[in-house]
Amino acid sequence: MVFTPEGHRDLECSEYAARQQRVRRRMAQQGLDVLLVTDPANLYYLTGYNAWSFYTAQILVLPCEGEPLMYMRHMDAHGAHRTAIGIRAERVIGYPEQIVHRPAIHPGDWVARHLRDAGYGRALRVGYEGDSHFFSIRMFMALSATLPEWQLQESRELVNWVRLVKSPFEVELMRAAGRVCSQAMRTALQALAPHRPQNEVAAEVMAAQARGVPGTPGDYPSIVPMLPTGKGADTPHLTWTEAPLPVDSPISIELAGVHRRYHAPMARTAVLGRPAAALQRVASATIAGIEAAFDQVKPGATPEEVTAAFTRVIRAAGYEKESRLGYSIGIGYPPDWGERTVSFRVGDTTELQENMTFHLIAGMWLDGSGFEVSEPVRVSATGIEFLADVPRELTTINVRNTTHGHRIAADRRTYATGLAGQPTQGIGH
Repeated sequence: MVFTPEGHRDLECSEYAARQQRVRRRMAQQGLDVLLVTDPANLYYLTGYNAWSFYTAQILVLPCEGEPLMYMRHMDAHGAHRTAIGIRAERVIGYPEQIVHRPAIHPGDWVARHLRDAGYGRALRVGYEGDSHFFSIRMFMALSATLPEWQLQESRELVNWVRLVKSPFEVELMRAAGRVCSQAMRTALQALAPHRPQNEVAAEVMAAQARGVPGTPGDYPSIVPMLPTGKGADTPHLTWTEAPLPVDSPISIELAGVHRRYHAPMARTAVLGRPAAALQRVASATIAGIEAAFDQVKPGATPEEVTAAFTRVIRAAGYEKESRLGYSIGIGYPPDWGERTVSFRVGDTTELQENMTFHLIAGMWLDGSGFEVSEPVRVSATGIEFLADVPRELTTINVRNTTHGHRIAADRRTYATGLAGQPTQGIGH
């Protein structure tokens, strides 16, 4: 049977069946009889279930053999079949509304009793997602108390690791997300104007993210647009305020294009006015470094080797980077778009494979300033595929002819600075 979720194209149930089988094989390797899945990204990956219901307890019970069960509050279980095409509707169980957000009882108590009645009250090796944002201590305590026969053990992001290599269907969704990403970033750069309130820029970005591009509707991102400005650009995760955009200071933008929950993130840095010489130098070194890293991305390479290429370039220019250079991406739900598996840093020797997708982000955060540039990428059969197409440059905007409250009418230019710090100027996009 093929089910067509409202607003989406067909997705064959065989896609979800194949994903569940890959997870079951990994469960067997880890010696698990049952896996408890609470990460909404993993629920989506395994069943297609997609709703803003993850703020209450919901859990997929996936046995090595047999059909899964999925538990959520009654009002959400009632309509779960509209998106969850990877599980039969009668296997989605709703717990009573009366126990939602009650201090004396937790939905986990009800779920555990139901599982016992459903035949799970016996000695089983049961994996749980201990680092999931949505697996609470109270859920763990309820399961432990009601099902003492279970041998509960941390599954170590089991499903996340299975998600690492994308299917051909997923690759197309990542490319679609990349198209939305490109449009959203262009919108962000075009929205910059001297003294314009930051929240107005954020509003234009979020509209572009939701609108998408012709033929590719957008979706909500798991992280809001981040907009560190001025001296605040020395840290990456500040969001917007009502403060006016500064002149002659860095404005960092990090956002994601999203399509059907697949995320393609990107970061760029701009200056309204003239960038300081120090910013031009760090931008030049950072861009050269990340391009050296891109050259190393191919099947068989490791994140450690890719990171080393970046480090050699920036170290020669007098810089060091302590944070990782990137991480795996794909499906995302709040509060993060990372898959929490591969990281590009010293010590990660995971072998890159075709159709892995990553966010390679070269952020250099200095004292009172900073520069960010990043790309969503796919490992291709022979190297790297860029999923978005916004130029990797320090964007500078001539503000002499601008007026507060109006769209920029002045020239927009980009600086691709050489390592010696001498800028070469060209028309920006």
